[in-house]
Amino acid sequence: MRLNRETLSRVPGAVYKPRFDPALLKPGIVHLGCGNFHRAHQATATQAAIGAEGQDGLNWGIVSATMRHPELAIRLREQDNLYTLLTREPGGTVASIIGALTETVFAGDEHAALTERIADPQTRIVTLTVTATGYYLTAADRLDPAAPAIRDDLAADIPRTAPGILATALALIRKRRGTPPVILCCDNVSHNGQTLRQAVMDFAALRGADALAGWIGSTVQFPDTMVDRIVPVSTADDPDDARLLLGGLEDQAPISAEPWFQWIIGPFDGPRPRWEAHPGTRFVSDVGVFERAKLQMLNGTHMLLAYTGALAGLGTISEAVCDLALGHIAARFMRDEQTADVDLPAKILDSYTQDLIVRFRNPGIVHEADRVGRNGSAKMATRIIRPMRSNIEAGRPVPGATLLIASWIRWFALHEQEALEISLSDPRADTLRQICASARNDHRAQAEAFLAMEDIFGPPLPDHDRQVTGIARLLRALTEKPVPAVLRELSDL
Repeated sequence: MRLNRETLSRVPGAVYKPRFDPALLKPGIVHLGCGNFHRAHQATATQAAIGAEGQDGLNWGIVSATMRHPELAIRLREQDNLYTLLTREPGGTVASIIGALTETVFAGDEHAALTERIADPQTRIVTLTVTATGYYLTAADRLDPAAPAIRDDLAADIPRTAPGILATALALIRKRRGTPPVILCCDNVSHNGQTLRQAVMDFAALRGADALAGWIGSTVQFPDTMVDRIVPVSTADDPDDARLLLGGLEDQAPISAEPWFQWIIGPFDGPRPRWEAHPGTRFVSDVGVFERAKLQMLNGTHMLLAYTGALAGLGTISEAVCDLALGHIAARFMRDEQTADVDLPAKILDSYTQDLIVRFRNPGIVHEADRVGRNGSAKMATRIIRPMRSNIEAGRPVPGATLLIASWIRWFALHEQEALEISLSDPRADTLRQICASARNDHRAQAEAFLAMEDIFGPPLPDHDRQVTGIARLLRALTEKPVPAVLRELSDL
């Protein structure tokens, strides 16, 4: 027997359920990127908002579009778009049924009619979680016109990328003299609202629609946001755990998440769900400081734990941070280096550091190194190089950033030699592998060639030769010595 609206009444009382009838929901939100994070984050906050608003909340159902995996839309439709959220507490698992999705579609299906759905006057908000690479940005945070997916969209009647879908939908709204929805980017992109606005304007301009681009810039609201919740990739344990907690009901699309939840949203005008009904949601005048703290302290440290931990044979973030030497290095990196230009009081930074380390250690969250380490070239500039540059300019040491970059280069060197035991996914993987192949035994040449890629690292770092020397030295150590031994030396333990 499968989880659906008909069987919802059979769910045990210990499981949290919607405080409304999901069948009565009307779509008011369109979401692009129906992955695990969206279903553990925006969908749960929207469910709380609907429950808090009563009858008025029923206008905030979500039409959620999966961008890459049509099978997920099929699985969710078979369950009336209900699914189980498994909150992995350190001492056990709590199950909740999420019923905020009114419909799930595949963006690649012409019948999904995403642009028409967004242009529908009933749609007041569009949210996105398509990952940083899903916006096809250059290092200057502008739309990359050379990206194959963007080139395809510019020539297509039915766009497939987020910038293309939004630009096409907004063109319809402008033509019909409608009111555009508020567009909320919920991805880890610096100044994500402003950046997405520019990318959509760039897409319109590339199509020759300069007037549309100007209208988007002056009329459409793109508030900045910051999102924070660790949501690992689904495992084989998730359906089994869901079945047990649901009293035997089958769920084809359960997800796991940590207990922590945060959603910081900048100001905008117009109707919206009462998202602040979900603990951890805040509306603030300036998202920037929260965004910077999260991108650098959480996401940046995640990258260090993933790249260096994997080299040491530590396959998950929990295993990496629980390693005595690497855990010490990571905590020091987070507090001493990654707080650069984060304008928060020292006590708050200390507390946030402690909270993050506790979250990383949660054994219930299986956050695999290869997944955290995906698309490093798209993340390096804002999460690592920006604070690294500030620290160097201020005369502060950067041992953690140096180790991270050396470890990342080592991933590509091992992959080029077919000696990397974990998967490697990066939009510039072929180029970076070729660098390692061309300078296989020359660690300084590898370091120089990587840092010379300004589309990843930006302009040369201050005291550039010294940074190259430090990275090359660690790269050699990671190549010639057991990685745990290198970490013990670096941790000063």
